[in-house]
Amino acid sequence: MTPETKALGPFSLKRLVLVTLTILVGVVMGQSLVSSWSQPQVASRLQLYQTDLLLQGSAWQAEALPEEQRSAIRAGLLGRDPVQAALEEYQEVRQTAKNAIARSQQQIQELNVAAATDEGKPLSRRLQASVTQQQNLLSELDLRIGLLQAQQDKTEAAIQQWQQVKTLVPADTHQAQTAIALINLWQNRPSENAQQQFNQDLEGWFRYRALEKLYTVNEQLEQRAALLSEEQAVAEQKLVKLGLVGIVPALGALTGAGLLVGLLVQRVTRGAQSLLMRHAGERWEIPWDAEIIWQVLVVGFFFVGQIALPLLLGSLGLNVSAFSNRARAFYSMAYYLLMAAGGIGVLAWSIRPYRPLSRDLFRLDLKGRWWLWGLGGYLVALPLMLGVSLINQQLWQGQGGSNPLLQTVLEEQDPVALLVFLLTAAVAAPLFEEALFRGFLLPSLTRYMPAWGAIGLSAFIFAAAHLSLSEVLPLTLLGVVLGFVYTRSRNLLAPMLLHSAWNSVTMLGLFILGSR
Repeated sequence: MTPETKALGPFSLKRLVLVTLTILVGVVMGQSLVSSWSQPQVASRLQLYQTDLLLQGSAWQAEALPEEQRSAIRAGLLGRDPVQAALEEYQEVRQTAKNAIARSQQQIQELNVAAATDEGKPLSRRLQASVTQQQNLLSELDLRIGLLQAQQDKTEAAIQQWQQVKTLVPADTHQAQTAIALINLWQNRPSENAQQQFNQDLEGWFRYRALEKLYTVNEQLEQRAALLSEEQAVAEQKLVKLGLVGIVPALGALTGAGLLVGLLVQRVTRGAQSLLMRHAGERWEIPWDAEIIWQVLVVGFFFVGQIALPLLLGSLGLNVSAFSNRARAFYSMAYYLLMAAGGIGVLAWSIRPYRPLSRDLFRLDLKGRWWLWGLGGYLVALPLMLGVSLINQQLWQGQGGSNPLLQTVLEEQDPVALLVFLLTAAVAAPLFEEALFRGFLLPSLTRYMPAWGAIGLSAFIFAAAHLSLSEVLPLTLLGVVLGFVYTRSRNLLAPMLLHSAWNSVTMLGLFILGSR
């Protein structure tokens, strides 16, 4: 066989295909990450939802309790001045949105100046869509900031805030109409359709404040009394939700911090016999080489999930935007299951020559204390992720994108759709992603690097695969915890349980925040 013939052999052709697919995947992932740069994070929206719960809970009077107890409980749950705290929170989010608009507009201007061809237009259109989205958010924030200022008797500042809405959005939008109705009301000349406008366009505490002012100006005392009575009942419900999304995670984080300190103390006192050092530095016996790792990741995960599957489903002509909420939920589940099936299929095909595999690989053993590793890892992850999220928030200033499923769940009200989203996130995702990133990738990397390096690199790839810049740092940390739990437990059930618990609690928290 001549050298020229050998160069065209199956192995060289295979590598040529892998290189081509790698370049293609790199371009697609790069575009997705660049696009996420200008997208808002869902974290800002979550902060506002929790702030709204705080405001609605602030209406709770607890008249049956003694004054001292009532004051102590209110201060502990709501703070000394919940309205001022909410105003500061809303103004901070508003400034973040304003900065994002300025950055996107600057990028659009640079693209328009630099682009000599049509190549820059798709990105420019995405940036313009982001600007429009942020401007709508800015209008909603101004409406609410004005009501918070009005509650503090800062009427002139409130009216100026609402005037900004009129200049920012078209006059026929609901934000502009609501702003006009609020301005007229606080000038003691309420519009005829003000009540309908407020019921349609305002929610929670903000709707109650606008309607209370309307009934007061119109001297509708019975309606005002009924409104405040209704608000009291709602406030008690919101306090329960506030406890679930605020106090319970805080207690979990404190427990996790205590557990982490205890493990570190044990590491110092017991050395190599401590839990943290269990299986430390041990590698897996991996029969395949780097080309198999490359093949599974590029073809089985990125190409199938980000290119092949979207093209296949797109060719069916499905108009997903026209789907009902429930249909979109089932579509999301079907998409993920197809992606998982493709990834697992490529993985099984790639490692089939190396069977039978070592018992240490892809180990799923119901015996032992894997569940303690999973639950313990979840608790330890809570304070660590909380600290990283604070850093991440300062780093990205509300930008960098987020998983679109988070916003969808936050706004979803259909219980069937929510159940489908929960099953996708809490069952399908942990099974597939842990099998791929911890079961396959992490052990495979130990053939070429120490276990700690394999944990870090597999965690980074896991984070980057979510295609949101703002999620790279926190998801890398989560991936490190997942990898650590797997290397110490040597049982895939442990990181699967941790992953499932994390996704489940996140989804339930979003549901509680978003529920009316």
